[in-house]
Amino acid sequence: MTAKRKTRRPEDVNAALASKKGPVSQFIARNYRHFNAAALVDTAKGYEAHLKAGGKMLVTLAGAMSTAELGISLAEMIRRDKVHAIVCTGANLEEDIFNLVAHDYYERVPHYRHLTTEDEQALLDRHMNRVTDTCIPEHEAMRRIEAAVLEEWVAADRAGQRFFPHEFMYKVLRSGKLKKSYQIDPQHSWMLAAAERNLPIIVPGWEDATLGNMYAGHVISGDVKNVHTVRTGIEYMMWLAEWYTGSARTLRNGEGSIGFFQIGGGIAGDFPICVVPMLHQDLQRTNVPLWGYFAQISDSTTSYGSYSGAVPNEKITWGKLGSKTPKFIVESDATIVAPLIFSWVLGQ
Repeated sequence: MTAKRKTRRPEDVNAALASKKGPVSQFIARNYRHFNAAALVDTAKGYEAHLKAGGKMLVTLAGAMSTAELGISLAEMIRRDKVHAIVCTGANLEEDIFNLVAHDYYERVPHYRHLTTEDEQALLDRHMNRVTDTCIPEHEAMRRIEAAVLEEWVAADRAGQRFFPHEFMYKVLRSGKLKKSYQIDPQHSWMLAAAERNLPIIVPGWEDATLGNMYAGHVISGDVKNVHTVRTGIEYMMWLAEWYTGSARTLRNGEGSIGFFQIGGGIAGDFPICVVPMLHQDLQRTNVPLWGYFAQISDSTTSYGSYSGAVPNEKITWGKLGSKTPKFIVESDATIVAPLIFSWVLGQ
């Protein structure tokens, strides 16, 4: 009778991989063996394999990841060349900087589920804007950044120049005008890390963010004369199309590809993933490859036609992913999952 070929157990494979990493990764390998925990490990290993194969990674940020202080782990990912482009909501773009300059004025409300309407009104009266369990102070955060970026809007407007939302934020950070106001370790700001590397950032739907609303107000009041001083989402898509095409062309020689790591759903994820079918179907650039890796962290469900909760295979029918594209989904809280995946990739 022929003996069965002995295969290595998944936990043994993961333990061997983690043995060369730090204690966080070793904890993950030892304890995360099934269900969403196992999906987390598979996603992290896939991310790592994608980079080792010479690929680039685009990361998308939905929700309130900056207020959740994802920058503590994401900034290091950027510095270590594990992230090559970011697509985020306007809220995530600005809230990392709000936290950078006003962290000590933030208030945590751990009992937020029990707040009455009167409690909420009291927070409003104090100009504290609540994001789940965290209140962002209007004057110390929002108005301070508004004053700084307004100078850049007005200067560009008078000079007849136009920039993307993230470029204006880079100008503010690089000017040093906020440096004396930092209230967190600058190493924990993903926007600072991105500015230092001149990382490509795409911000679809910036208009619905706090600074987008403020910009509209300054155009209405006449402080900014030309509404087009801040470049638009359509221009972001055009820029992304050229970035993707150029990056894919460069990577093709090294057999690498561009990966897509999606945190949450919404416009931050929906907008950029459409660039590939747009290139293929609308521009006839059929030699441009599909996304080479896809992962999503989300607790959204597929019921009621929710695209944010759609399983990755649905994207095949839209020309976004291929049948052989490595695909991962972790149905859990991104504030818990993303830092752990980043820790694995960083070898921590």
